[in-house]
Amino acid sequence: MIGYTTLGTNDLPRAAAFYDELFAVIGIKRIMDFGRGYAWGTGMDKPGFGVMTPFNEQAATVGNGVMVALVVDSKEKVQAVHAKALALGGKDEGAVGPRGEGFYAGYFRDLDGNKLNVFCLG
Repeated sequence: MIGYTTLGTNDLPRAAAFYDELFAVIGIKRIMDFGRGYAWGTGMDKPGFGVMTPFNEQAATVGNGVMVALVVDSKEKVQAVHAKALALGGKDEGAVGPRGEGFYAGYFRDLDGNKLNVFCLG
């Protein structure tokens, strides 16, 4: 159902460097450059993730209650992505661990304060 998600940034080069390194942990690369932003994914026919400066040229702000969840296929990848986000300057929003039956996750904020979750099932 989801085609892509986007998050706003006020510092595109910094955000791009953060996500280039973060997504490299799980083998994801940039698939688009559209001037005021970038997108990452595994192909144009699959869901993607973008970061961009707002179209209205106003400051990017964090949405209260907004979160993007990134699915991976193992607990080790959850741990690696979460650790990489923190190493790149992201902020911890919930340590890696089980969250109910069959759901394993870690939560963090990127350099602009956007909240993300990395998780696996099973």
